[in-house]
Order: sequence, then structure tokens, then C-alpha cells
Amino acid sequence: MKEIRLGIIGVGQIGKIHLNEYKDIPGVKFVAAADLDEAALTEASENFGIERTTTDFRELLAADDIDAVDVCLHNNLHMPFTVAALEAGKDVYCEKPMAGAYVDAVKMLKTAKACGRKLSIQLGTLFDKETKVARRLIDAGRLGKVFHARSTGFRRRGRPFVDGYGTEQFVQKKVAAGGALYDMGVYHIARMLHLLGLPAVQRISGKVYQETDMDTARRESSGYDVEELGLGFVKFSDGITLDIIEAWAIHLDGFEGSSIVGSQGGIRLSPFSFHTTLDDVEMDAGFDLKGTDWRWRQLDEMQTAYDSPQSHWIAALRGDVDLLPTAETALATMLISEGIYLSDRLGREVTADEVLAESKSTAVKI
Repeated sequence: MKEIRLGIIGVGQIGKIHLNEYKDIPGVKFVAAADLDEAALTEASENFGIERTTTDFRELLAADDIDAVDVCLHNNLHMPFTVAALEAGKDVYCEKPMAGAYVDAVKMLKTAKACGRKLSIQLGTLFDKETKVARRLIDAGRLGKVFHARSTGFRRRGRPFVDGYGTEQFVQKKVAAGGALYDMGVYHIARMLHLLGLPAVQRISGKVYQETDMDTARRESSGYDVEELGLGFVKFSDGITLDIIEAWAIHLDGFEGSSIVGSQGGIRLSPFSFHTTLDDVEMDAGFDLKGTDWRWRQLDEMQTAYDSPQSHWIAALRGDVDLLPTAETALATMLISEGIYLSDRLGREVTADEVLAESKSTAVKI
């Protein structure tokens, strides 16, 4: 097995999560880490056996014994660090969302293609059992002609920092660029785009809110200026549509799980169920996802390449499987999210071309 040698930029909260995901994948070695926080570097080195640490990311990118770089920084830092790594000849795996602005995400993908490098974005829901089974049913034609999907994400009171966890950087546009849509919505929207077959976005309408009460002292100290609730409706090519509701905070007891429907059947992802008409009788069916996943893994050794985003990335770096288009999917997710923001600001439906024309870089200079 070819050893894959990695470097990581950013070893804070998210960086540690990534490092933990990689540690159980055979043949992966982190040889270098970069961060401005020397204490965090020392901790990462001791806990994960990282050979070299530096406070200068350029030193890491100059190393010729690194196959790929993992970027685990705040949203508005994703583009500049990813582009720098790609231009340094490294393949790049980047935390979600792809960037702080759509135009920055476009630059990332264009740079990857121009440099002939691989680029993947952390989209964990693409590797869930529910997603994999739904994709197989759709590919087998069990839904017939797919025409609509719904993306839902629910937290009753789960805003970073102001509701008691995380740091204030998660709720500041200057750092995170967005709120609920960028933090959790990206996972849910990207999954539905994946199941729809990544159709071309044509038009977007939406509204965002920040209305739910929060602790007064935390509001003042946090600089909270992002949305807690995002709503959207997207029109794609071929008449396909998608509606979106993503909440960090809302006075309800939950949402129904994301769903996708076609001319012959429909799927609810959570809890997973299949709905169709059999011999003119409505049928609602359940599936043994755990048993199915176990059997697939026994019959096909390549199934392990789809266990997680990190296992898939490593398998793709080795050439064992083709890399799923996570960058393209994340880019379309950025288009939709920024389209919702633009629609809210203008008070009308917007086109994909308008989003690109109006998108302004939020990237921090490095």
C-alpha cells in the first residue's frame, strides 16, 4: 500500500477532528502541520505524531515530501490558503463551506483545474448510509423521473457561542461569512444536489432571519451578524426544483427529514423510508441500512473508499477510485447559499449569472 504523506494547515477545533478521522486509515502519515498557535501545534504533534511543525504555512507548502494538504481554517481563509497550496503543486482537501463567497469558491476550482491538482471539500453527508442507499435506488430508476427535493436542517437552539458552545468567530461575517446556511446547511444542500445528479442552477429565491432571542451579554460580545434561519427555493435545468429550510434556532420541535421525489417513488432520508404505489396500492417501506452496508462491504473491498470523506480522499489520492465531484457540489452549494443572501437583499428571485456578477470576495489576504 502506497503511503500517503499529508500536511495540515490549522490544528484548532476542526483540525483536530480531521486528524482523528485520518488516524484509523491505513497508510496515512501526517508529516507537517502549520498554525499560528504554537501551543496547538505542540499538542497536535504529541497526540498525532506529526514530525514537523511551523508557524509559517509557506514552509509547509515548500516541502517536497508532502502529497496533499488539508486546510482547516475559518471560512474566509479557505480560498487564499487553498489556492496557495494548489499553486505550490499540492492536492488539497478543504473544510466546508468551500469559501466565504461564491466568487472565491470559483477561483479555487479554476485554480485546481489550471494546476492539474485534485481538490476535495469536506461533505460528510455524501458518505452516510442513507445517502448511499438513496443514490443506488435513484440510479436503479426506482423513483422514475426525479423532479423535486427538500433540504432540511434543524436545531432548536444551536447557535454557536450565543447558545453556549464554540467561539464568537462562527457568528461573525468577517470570519465565517454566513450562519446557519454556511455552517450546517452546506451538508444538507450538498447531499440533495448529489442525489439530484448536480443539475445546473438557474434561479434562486430566499429569505434569511435573525429573530430568536438570545443572551444579551453574548449578543453584545459576539458581534453576531449572521442568519439563524435560511429559507430558499431553487429552480434547476430540466424543470427540477429544491426547497430549503435550515435552522440554527427556531421555536419548533423538529422538521421532517430531507426528501427527494420522482414520478414513481420518493425517499425520506431521516428516518429512511421509501414510498411508492404497487399494483395501485400506496406502499411505505423501510430498509435495513446497517445490514446492507455490512453486506456491501463484505462483497466489495472498494466500499471502504466511501466510508468517510477522509477515507475517500485517501483512496482517490492512491488512484484506487475516482474522486467524487465534491468541489463541484460544494461550489453549487455556495451558489445557492449566496443566491439566498442576494435574493433576500434585493427582495426578488435572482439568476445564477446575477449571483456570480454580484459576488464579492470575502477572503482574508495572506
